[in-house]
Amino acid sequence: MIYRFRVILDNDTEDDVFRDLEIRETDTLEDLHNIITQSFGFDGTEMASFYNSDDEWNQGEEFSLFDMSEGINLVRLMNETILEDVINEAKTKLIYVYDFYNMWTFYVELAEIVDEAEGTDYPNLMFVHGQIPDEAPKKSFEIEESEDFDEFENDLDIDGYESLDFDENWN
Repeated sequence: MIYRFRVILDNDTEDDVFRDLEIRETDTLEDLHNIITQSFGFDGTEMASFYNSDDEWNQGEEFSLFDMSEGINLVRLMNETILEDVINEAKTKLIYVYDFYNMWTFYVELAEIVDEAEGTDYPNLMFVHGQIPDEAPKKSFEIEESEDFDEFENDLDIDGYESLDFDENWN
């Protein structure tokens, strides 16, 4: 079977930027990563991860391009994860982050599952809409948008730590 995905750039501009892709359900998340980077014009050399997502786009389990955990926390790898093992008719959404310095963030949603078409090479870029901006969209956080938010309003005296329960000779 063939999975058809819409991959949407998370941006705050008025222009929508997305790609419609087809890929076999038996391909890996790394294969999906490769067609996403190619379809958006990235060179594919930066770190990237997929995350399971619920219907409200809350970030879940990570699937990393490389194992950077140093054995501390086991992370599932893209090249070892088959699409049909993480995506199906009930679980249709992933978040994809490319280049952790710039944080290009994409919403990846399974649009439909279809039969494989004879003569079509997969993965397949079906449709392109919009041009990716020169820079990744800046992220803003809800708390920062609040009128009551003051990042310096915490009443901590950073020079006077004597009042804190802290043993300066701890080692």
